[in-house]
Amino acid sequence: MKIKGIIFDIDGTLISTNELIFASFNHVANKYLNKNFSNEEIIELFGPTEDYILKEMMKENYEIARRDYFEFYSANHNKLTKQIIGIAELIQSIKLNQIMLSIYTGKGRTSTEITLEKLDIKNYFDMIISGDDVENHKPSPEGITLFLEKFNLSPENVLMVGDAPADVIAARNADVKIASVLWDSYAEDEVKKLRSDYYFYTVKEFSDFIFLNI
Repeated sequence: MKIKGIIFDIDGTLISTNELIFASFNHVANKYLNKNFSNEEIIELFGPTEDYILKEMMKENYEIARRDYFEFYSANHNKLTKQIIGIAELIQSIKLNQIMLSIYTGKGRTSTEITLEKLDIKNYFDMIISGDDVENHKPSPEGITLFLEKFNLSPENVLMVGDAPADVIAARNADVKIASVLWDSYAEDEVKKLRSDYYFYTVKEFSDFIFLNI
């Protein structure tokens, strides 16, 4: 394929954030609900944004719990995340080749911007679509369609990059190719069952593919 635009997921794709997300939810759950959730219970909540989950979870304590959640998320970001070595440099190199770049994530706008700023890559993206910016979350293709329309790109020239089943389904529904990156996927078996167009286990494999197709 001739790549002219690439859409990236964040969690598990650009950075490993599961430990941070688990700790952030349990920080406020313990403080306001006097309980702790297992990792599996928190993963079951994935889909809507943190704000939606916190509203449902915290009820009348939502506003103060939200503030505590994001303060904890930001303060512990570098300590509780695992860098995907080489991915930030790859983003920079892709952008130098005049490729249009977008984010399409289920994360809310606040955590999305915190993470991209901590990685120092926010300014490389021409469009950032968080869970707060769409009516329908992944696996809806809405965030992909918005990118295609804004930059007048043909689906055949656009690649979606993500680690989850929702990324595969969203890409298929938008008629763009999907590259499933499995260096930090929490759902590798489920992703493989969906038969993505491409699979990558290392940043180098992915980088070699990109530069053969831009």
